[in-house]
Amino acid sequence: MTLLDMMLHTFVTVNGLSTSPFVLILLAFAGAYLGVRAVEVIPFTRRIIERREAQGQRQ
Repeated sequence: MTLLDMMLHTFVTVNGLSTSPFVLILLAFAGAYLGVRAVEVIPFTRRIIERREAQGQRQ
């Protein structure tokens, strides 16, 4: 029963935080930052971006 109580308390806390506009803005910035970092790290996406930039310079 204590595990269920702890899970319920955590759910209510996270739900309260997710409805706050300030937390949502922070999550959006964190997601944007992580997205940029992922694009830099993943070689496949880096090659796609380099090809698009090269095509733009040729035209």
